[in-house]
Amino acid sequence: MEDLITDIEVIGEEDAGFEDQEDAFYEHFRFVADKGQSLLRVDKFLVDRIEHASRNRIQLAADAGYILANGKPVKSNYKVKPNDLITVVMDRPRRELEIIPEDIPLRIVYEDDDVMVIDKPPGLVVHPGHGNYTGTLLNAIAWYMKDKPGFDTGDPRLGLVHRIDKDTSGLLVVAKNPESKTNLGIQFYKKTTQRKYAALVWGHIKDNEGRIEGNIGRNPKDKLLMTVFSDGESGRNAVTHYRVLERFGYVTLIECRLETGRTHQIRVHLKYIGHTLFNDERYGGHEILKGNHTTKYKQFIRNCFEICPRQALHAQTLGFVHPKTGKEMFFESPLPEDIKGLVNKWKNYNHSLPDESIE
Repeated sequence: MEDLITDIEVIGEEDAGFEDQEDAFYEHFRFVADKGQSLLRVDKFLVDRIEHASRNRIQLAADAGYILANGKPVKSNYKVKPNDLITVVMDRPRRELEIIPEDIPLRIVYEDDDVMVIDKPPGLVVHPGHGNYTGTLLNAIAWYMKDKPGFDTGDPRLGLVHRIDKDTSGLLVVAKNPESKTNLGIQFYKKTTQRKYAALVWGHIKDNEGRIEGNIGRNPKDKLLMTVFSDGESGRNAVTHYRVLERFGYVTLIECRLETGRTHQIRVHLKYIGHTLFNDERYGGHEILKGNHTTKYKQFIRNCFEICPRQALHAQTLGFVHPKTGKEMFFESPLPEDIKGLVNKWKNYNHSLPDESIE
C-alpha cells in the first residue's frame, strides 16, 4: 500500500485544470466501517488503516477535500459511523510511472526557493499518462530540478499544483518543497487564487459580461468528453465568468475568470452557451459554426486554422499568495504568437465586412 506521507498531496482542484487540469479525482484508498464501529474521528480511523500515514498528513488531505465519507468531503473531525464508506481521493491516478528527467526547454517567468512560475507552450502535455508517458512538463521540470539539493523526481509532494490542457497555453505555478505545495494547494481548493484566460470563441456574444454555471462531468456517451448536466445533481458544480474584450463579427475575443476548476471547464461552458472555442477540435470548434459557406470564406477559415492549429485558449493571468512570505504575487503572460496572429487576421477580416449586425 502506498505511503500517505508521500502520496497524499494537497493539490488544487484543478483541478486542475484547473480548466486545469485534466482534474478528475481518482480513488486511492477505500474502507467500509464495521457494523459495530463506535464513533471515531476520521483522521484517527485512517491513521490506523493506512501504512505509514501520519495524522497530520491525513488532516491536510481532509482540509483539501480529499477525504470523503459516503462520497462527500469531510473534515478531519468527522465522526465515522457504522457502515460508513470512507475513501481517499486525489486528482491523479495511483503513481505507476517514474518521472524521467528530459531536457525540454522551459520558459520560467519567476523562480525562488519555494515556487516557480512557468509559461507553458501549446502542445506540451502537463502530466504523464493516457498515452503521453514522456515529453511532458513534469519530465522537463524533473530535468531542470534534478541537481537541486533535496529534490526527488519521484516525490509527489513537489511539482505541479494545478494543470492546464495540452493545447492550452499559459501560466502554471510549481511548488519546490512540500510546505509550498500544501499551502498553494489549499489556496486553489479555497478558490482564493486569481486565474484569467483569453479565449476566441465562435459567434457574436451579445452581453458584455456574464456568468456561466452548470455542473460538469464525463459525457456518459463519450468518456473523452465533458458535458454540462441540467439535472443539477450529476457532475460537479462549475462557475465561469466572462467579459467581452473585442468583437470581430463571427467570432468574439473574451476574458474568462475561473471560480472553479473542472476538467475542460471553459471549453465545455462556452460550448454550453453556444459559443464554442475557435478550433477546439474535441468540442466541434474546428468546423465553421458561424458565417457563410462561400469558397472565399471557407479558405479564410482554413487559413485561420493553420495560423492557430489548436483551441484558441490562453491562461493569461495567475495570482496567488506566496506560501512563505505571504506576499501577493501576480503574473501575466502576453498572447502567444499563434493566437495573436489569429486575432489580427479576424480583426482585418472584420473591417472588410459590411456594416451590418452579425448574430
